[in-house]
Amino acid sequence: MKWQLLLIVLNFSRQLSCFNFPPHYYWNATDLKKGQQKERKYLRSAAEKEELRTTALLQGRYCFQTREGCCGFSLTELSSTLMEKMQAQEMMSGLRIPEMDELGQFFRSLPTSTLVGIGALTAVLAYWLATRPRPIKPPCSLLHQSEEVPHEDGGRRSMMGDPSKLLTHYHDDAKTMYEVFQRGLHISGDGPCLGSRLPNQPYKWMSYKEVTARAEHLGSGLLHQGCQPNPNQFIGVFAQNRPEWIISELACYTYSMVVVPLYDTLGQDAIRFIINTADISTVICDKMDKARVLLENVERKETPGLRRVILMDAFDSDLVEQGKGCGVHVQAMKEVEALGRDHYRKPIPPSPDDLSIVCFTSGTTGNPKGVMLTHGNVVADFSGFLKVTDKVIFPNQDDCLISFLPLAHMFERLIESVVYCHGGRIGFYQGDIRLLPDDMKALRPTIFPVVPRLLNRMYDKIFSQANTPLKRWLLNFAAKRKGAEVSSGIIRSDSVWDKIFFSKIQASLGGRLRMIITGAAPTSPTVLGFLRAALGCQVYEAYGQTECTAGCTFTTPGDWTPGHVGAPLPCNLIKLVDVPEKNYFASKGEGEVCVKGPNVFKGYLKDPERTAETLDADGWLHTGDIGKWLPNGTLKIIDRKKHIFKLAQGEYISPEKIENIYIRSEPVAQLYVHGDSLQSCLVGIVVPDPETMPEWAKKRGILGTYEDLCKNTELKKGILEDLVRLGKASGLHSFEQVKNIYIHNEMFSIQNGLLTPTLKAKRPELKEFFKAKIDELYNSISM
Repeated sequence: MKWQLLLIVLNFSRQLSCFNFPPHYYWNATDLKKGQQKERKYLRSAAEKEELRTTALLQGRYCFQTREGCCGFSLTELSSTLMEKMQAQEMMSGLRIPEMDELGQFFRSLPTSTLVGIGALTAVLAYWLATRPRPIKPPCSLLHQSEEVPHEDGGRRSMMGDPSKLLTHYHDDAKTMYEVFQRGLHISGDGPCLGSRLPNQPYKWMSYKEVTARAEHLGSGLLHQGCQPNPNQFIGVFAQNRPEWIISELACYTYSMVVVPLYDTLGQDAIRFIINTADISTVICDKMDKARVLLENVERKETPGLRRVILMDAFDSDLVEQGKGCGVHVQAMKEVEALGRDHYRKPIPPSPDDLSIVCFTSGTTGNPKGVMLTHGNVVADFSGFLKVTDKVIFPNQDDCLISFLPLAHMFERLIESVVYCHGGRIGFYQGDIRLLPDDMKALRPTIFPVVPRLLNRMYDKIFSQANTPLKRWLLNFAAKRKGAEVSSGIIRSDSVWDKIFFSKIQASLGGRLRMIITGAAPTSPTVLGFLRAALGCQVYEAYGQTECTAGCTFTTPGDWTPGHVGAPLPCNLIKLVDVPEKNYFASKGEGEVCVKGPNVFKGYLKDPERTAETLDADGWLHTGDIGKWLPNGTLKIIDRKKHIFKLAQGEYISPEKIENIYIRSEPVAQLYVHGDSLQSCLVGIVVPDPETMPEWAKKRGILGTYEDLCKNTELKKGILEDLVRLGKASGLHSFEQVKNIYIHNEMFSIQNGLLTPTLKAKRPELKEFFKAKIDELYNSISM
């Protein structure tokens, strides 16, 4: 105890010595026993001070004295003070940062095994800090993705770009489609541009210079044979996706001519209508069977203006003779290129305001409409896409796109333009959609434009392989855990969930995807959410139509929440207008979607009446879709203005709205909801999914082949109950629910005339095709 007290005293004395007293202060030690006072003296050194302080304390008396007097402390007072000081010092020493030499001494005292463990832990922590996944930084606030523009009748604009004007172009050296390709040529040098493959063989590539040379030779050959280098010269292209399609398109742009795509499966009536409406005298096609179709139309005097057919593939002499018989010159594409090489013409580039393409939309009724798009329209639209994504996933020379969606549609052609504007590559599928997975593995693309139907098939196939309850539970669990990362903005393909569950899915698509873009139809939020987690790449959703070039809204990077189509692109405004007959009002944030900007078309070719119906006097494009503004400034498509009918009791019905809800049913691949003003309820035609329906039926104790199951009344009852369940969960009124269904075992398709080339339902044709079954359904209800 003595020694402890002595240590406390010494420590206290050291603390007192820290005070900086002036020179006239001095210390005096008093001997109480003898009553004698020692000689006063000034302390000259720290050692002297320490010695006198210690002596005085051990004698039981300590004075702090000045020339004016002396203050003394008794031993009891000192003890109390010392105890308080000791407690405070212990607390402060616990908070004190250790010195480096103390740390060194501590680590030297540890055993080697402990030091190795600490080192390993430190290395792991440092590696995690350096490589931990980081969320994508959005280019704007995800809570405020669009804003209202003054004096535009409620129109809203993107938060990206110049707020004072709409975006017309992104690159100053790429304002026309001709300049777009030239820019890619300059970036890539002589890099690969267009690729194709034969079965079980690698892709073979044409370089940018080779593509440019062939386009100039083809264009020169066309001019030598009488085509005019101006926007009044229309050239038809009737082919599947292949390199020659792009070469033909570029040949037209190089000499200011206009491309008119003919749908591969459009139908003969529509093809005749397009050739006559656009005054097409020259068509470039791929195969002999298409050339024969064109010649037969001329022979029947149904397309008298057609004078030249140019084939990409080889053909026999019979075709040439058939052409001569009806006054049509049949040539090989290589022959025209050779002619152009011998009679070369310098390029005659177009201006941004010149017409670039007339894209005929298939439509669900009547003749197709020729959407006239300028070079400026197309450049503005893909510039909007670039502006939204430029800080996150900007296209570059290493990008590769797989081309399988029809080039006759603007969605595919727009995305391809983005790729070759930046020197990237485009690889074409073999022409058979069943071989697409094999093409993906061979090409290993980084950009993948798709339609929702393909995403649905991917989703169904993945879950059909999880054929036990445990596998299904594990897959859903992994998707939820990965989905939590996606919700926080993290997109990656190297998580533990990817390595265990999703790596095979990603490898089946080539293993290099960094961007998927879906459009043309609504995508199920469930499917979109799962694939964003499973595919490990950024999945964007676009909304638009041919009349606004392709897209008018686009997912904002970092906003991976499903259920909307994104915010307006920086190249256009969007507003909603009232649709009173369906109880949608702009004042409530709902109404028909209207678009205005440099990406909006110039009108329908030779059709001023339908142009006036779609494009108003102020330049607003009326899309016919019903939209709703969400609180964060994104747009949600909730209905369709057209295809509305009344039931007998006067209730308005939008069948497409109901179909978009019912299509989420697991066993359902396609369906058609029908009703009319003579009936008081709805009925439906359902096509089950051949892959998922048998397993779904098996879980309910219903067995048999696909054809047998489609005739099974218990299966029909189960599917109807599932549709009604989904309808209730989505808030459908009782009059919006189907009361009876017919199970059909053949898919609606382009070939059987029940789908448009953009895979939309042809409602009049479906009504006529199933007329007898629809009557039976209503009769069974009334009974």
